[in-house]
Amino acid sequence: MNIKKIAELAGVSVSTVSKIMNNYSDISEETKTRVLQIMKETGYVPSNSAKTLATKRSNLIGVIFAGKLNIDFTHPFFIEVLNSFKKQMGVLGYDLLFFSNEKSHTVDGDYLARCRHFQVDGCIIVTGQQLEPSIYELDQSEIPCIGVDIELTGKTSGYIMSDNFNMAYKVVEHFYLQGYRKLGYIGSTMESHISNIREKGYKNAIESFGLTIHDTWFMNGDTFFEASGYEAMKTMMKRGHIPRAIFAASDLLAIGAMRALKEASLEVPKDIAIIGCDDIEACQYTTPTITTIRQNKEKIGKLAALMLFDLINNQAEASNIVVEPELIIRASCGGGNMD
Repeated sequence: MNIKKIAELAGVSVSTVSKIMNNYSDISEETKTRVLQIMKETGYVPSNSAKTLATKRSNLIGVIFAGKLNIDFTHPFFIEVLNSFKKQMGVLGYDLLFFSNEKSHTVDGDYLARCRHFQVDGCIIVTGQQLEPSIYELDQSEIPCIGVDIELTGKTSGYIMSDNFNMAYKVVEHFYLQGYRKLGYIGSTMESHISNIREKGYKNAIESFGLTIHDTWFMNGDTFFEASGYEAMKTMMKRGHIPRAIFAASDLLAIGAMRALKEASLEVPKDIAIIGCDDIEACQYTTPTITTIRQNKEKIGKLAALMLFDLINNQAEASNIVVEPELIIRASCGGGNMD
């Protein structure tokens, strides 16, 4: 039994059966009752493939962790965003399909071909580092896409991210109000678009307060994770002169930097203040607790889901949304005594 046979038995079109399966309201109660009764008598349960055949919709959303140096389920920021995204897409009637970018799927990922193969209705793309060219091929395709922390430009693509320039200004303003004037930065690899945006915004903010930018106090690691923050801080200390306050482009980088400082018998914030970014849960349990920029992860995930739903259903044009960040003050940034 399949959807075409159900339509034949009921004396209606396949599209009518499809509309009934998907709860459209423009079908008469008489027709709806007749079709549902036939489905009950025959024991027919609509499969996802049957719905896809009838509606050209799979109700599947592709989830892509982009980049050859990719983030994954261990990343505390993106996993919270995806949890929020998953919940909202579930409410809207969609399931998620995760795409691997391991070597078995070729060096370039070939995301567009796989998305077409599985007939996904749309994709969410979460940025990593060293993005594959096929990410941009997918972005420029007919498949609706929403990027998180990655700027997409396709006709059916949009993106959402925190206001990274305002974020950096909030950090410098707080440092300035606390008396810090010698400011440094620890970011991810130079290939990270987000890290570069935050660094540029940070330098602009420093200059807007009339302070001097010292390039030797600006370091980039390989990733957004703890090990990179640890190594970047050790390298900075080897140069013999460190700043009085550091903005880390992620909380994980901040945690790594704090470990390196502790090993060097330097205290946070007595010897050097630190502000992180993301407000992951671990910030509340470090010693000292970490002052950070909170990105509204639940809001970002929910907005990404609603934006993608609108693109899939032609209810809105592609758009880009910037979400306001919030400074969360904890113990890692005390008074700097104007130094």
